[in-house]
Amino acid sequence: MNKRILRLALPNIITNITVPLLGMVDMVVVGHLSASHIGAITIGSSIFNLIYWNFGFLRMGTSGFTAQAYGAQDFKESVRIFVRSIAVAFSIALLLLVLQWPISQLSLAIFEGSDEVLQMALTYFFIRIWAAPATLGNYAVKGWFIGMQDSKTPMWIAIMLNIVNIVCSLLFVMVFHWDIAGVALGTVIAQYSGFVVGVTLVFVRRGRLFRAYADGVVRLDSEGRVVVSGDASSIVWRQIISDSLHWREMRRFFKVNADIFLRTVCLSLVFTFITAASGRISDDVLAIDALLLQFFMLFSYIMDGFAYAGESLVGRYIGARDGASLRLSVRLLLLWGVGLTVVFTVLYALFGEQFLRLFSSDNDLIAASRQYLFWVLIIPVCGFAAFLFDGIFVGATASKVMRNSMFVATISFFVVYFGGKYLWQQMFQSSADGTLSALSAAVQNNILWTAFMVYLIMRGLLQAVALKRSVYSQAA
Repeated sequence: MNKRILRLALPNIITNITVPLLGMVDMVVVGHLSASHIGAITIGSSIFNLIYWNFGFLRMGTSGFTAQAYGAQDFKESVRIFVRSIAVAFSIALLLLVLQWPISQLSLAIFEGSDEVLQMALTYFFIRIWAAPATLGNYAVKGWFIGMQDSKTPMWIAIMLNIVNIVCSLLFVMVFHWDIAGVALGTVIAQYSGFVVGVTLVFVRRGRLFRAYADGVVRLDSEGRVVVSGDASSIVWRQIISDSLHWREMRRFFKVNADIFLRTVCLSLVFTFITAASGRISDDVLAIDALLLQFFMLFSYIMDGFAYAGESLVGRYIGARDGASLRLSVRLLLLWGVGLTVVFTVLYALFGEQFLRLFSSDNDLIAASRQYLFWVLIIPVCGFAAFLFDGIFVGATASKVMRNSMFVATISFFVVYFGGKYLWQQMFQSSADGTLSALSAAVQNNILWTAFMVYLIMRGLLQAVALKRSVYSQAA
């Protein structure tokens, strides 16, 4: 089972590490320009996190449904899931393009920063928004391959996409001097390149599933490979599309994914609030927290490699009704999570400041960030369970539990943040005349990070409690 986990997890880790690597390169490109550029890229990226994370069900729901269809050897359903996901992705993308102006104005109301920072962030937004069809389409393609127990294909797509993005960003900014607009344009070009390659590989590697939809016979051999026999000569698109977009099937698709959507709205809300709250404190704190969150993103994408393996395996074993393999895979995934937590905590303790210097050459910014490095050390301890259980529950399509645990964790975040600020003022900020003085930037930011750690702990804890009832019971 460990070999199976690693065979799925390692390509996903390579895939996912290219994402923070890309963000780090963007940060390096603009970080050597000015602190304002760091703030602008942080706000611009946060806008798209707020948008795209809300539609993360296009990947997660697709992965869970496809993995269960794979385990049950229902490959006609896997074809329908792919078409269904692409259709929903394009519909959402069209809506985002139509509503881009009101979205930009709403973003200005949410985020705070200097006029210069906000103007650069809007420049970034109005260029990158045109990548929406490709970005959401990539979610569907990636989720489908993961559900089909294929982690290597998304890995090669992601590597290609991110190389294109890095090259374009460096070229447009360093050579053509297009500033932050060059970074955004590089992302647009890369997303469309990745989508074209992804769809091409779907039909190159799994095209026989589509051709066998009408008359072929598809099964798994003894080694888990897909074998197609019978008539598999042409794709009957009319029948595939009609079956895929049937209202009954679409309703089931949206029922599960509505919960994932609401769960992701909470996720976006927390991260958006962190960026907005940092900006309200000061532009310097906004830049500091942007640097510190790179540590979190790096760890999260590594852990998500094992979470994606969990999606594939949990969905497969539930579809096959193999309870023993399901339990074993979950136990081993959690053991891998503990081991990685130890490794990252040690690495961050030894090389935290060196990581900071990769992101920025501003010595004042680095010095100001040192006082918050403690939070970097406890990110792995507080967060590893949340990441792994997300993958496990996605594979089980146990979306209601995911939604409810996220609701509680999000409420906990805001209670700790606002309650912590209030209590600190009452206890330590009272002046001689009884009035309350303003909290210092350091106190406000430490309270913000405390709330974030509580949020991560609650996510993992609540899903752990529901594991037996919501996941293991489905393989009975």
